[in-house]
Amino acid sequence: MKLLLIFIFLLLSHASAWSSVFNLPEDPNESVIGQSPETPFYTQANDEDTLLDVARRYNIGQNEIILVNPNVDRWLPGTKASILIPHSRVLPDTPWKGLTLNLPEYRLYYFSPDNKTVITHPVSIGRQDWNTPLGQTKIVTKKADPTWTPPASIKKEHAEKGEPLPDVVPAGPDNPLGLFALRLGIPGYLIHGTNKPYGVGMRVSHGCVRMYPEDIEKLFPEVKVGMPVNIVNQPVKVGWLDKKIYIEVHPQLEGEELPYEELYEKTMGLIKKTFFKHNYQQRLVVEGQALRQALEQKNGLPVAITQAVLVKTDPVDELF
Repeated sequence: MKLLLIFIFLLLSHASAWSSVFNLPEDPNESVIGQSPETPFYTQANDEDTLLDVARRYNIGQNEIILVNPNVDRWLPGTKASILIPHSRVLPDTPWKGLTLNLPEYRLYYFSPDNKTVITHPVSIGRQDWNTPLGQTKIVTKKADPTWTPPASIKKEHAEKGEPLPDVVPAGPDNPLGLFALRLGIPGYLIHGTNKPYGVGMRVSHGCVRMYPEDIEKLFPEVKVGMPVNIVNQPVKVGWLDKKIYIEVHPQLEGEELPYEELYEKTMGLIKKTFFKHNYQQRLVVEGQALRQALEQKNGLPVAITQAVLVKTDPVDELF
């Protein structure tokens, strides 16, 4: 009986690490969710697992798990390798309402109507020649068991590869849209499932947003027609937690990379904005080495880059 209780406890503690549901901070100025970024969580692969199998089990995309485990073999991780699993995140700088898609992060956020929780899932986005558009839009229709009518441009592309497409792909497990689709107000673009789940977390689509089948199935009933959708490009996110500033840096989208100096200046602007918003009555010192390492590694893990030093009456003059 004791062994059974221990086993159940381990299952529950592990389940919390890969949960896609997080409590939103009670303080609206705080924006770091999940478990403490200071305490990393590791797991191990099963005998037959690839790193992508582990990623899917923990609701992580392909790019993300590779970035945080650069020394683990993608196809043969082995049962002895320690695999790092991200379990905390800085929220994107958008309203806590509806859906937010942060393209460099390859991740979707769904904010509950009562603003108590946020659900987050990995996604695929449009490749460089088929960019997923940025901006504010909304959900205009929902469809379970969708059919797919390939546009002429995609039919031409497939025909040139010797892979002709039919005029209409029927609903079912072989449909590229999967079993659920959410149509955006931007004509031609959807959030949908996929029949190629191991591409989730990569830049591989024709502009639409793909999700793991199990994720879109959970999200579909929560999303309402008319729900706002913010699609943003935020490779650097800055957040506040426990009197510290955290940054989370992701690789910039291909073709949009900034030189280090420009990225640094942009990041410092975000850090100052976060500090001033809190009117925090202490001097904060940016830890330059931690900041530089985060900007160079770009591994998507939240990193604390400030420490409080002493109480001041004028925080603005003593920021750095």
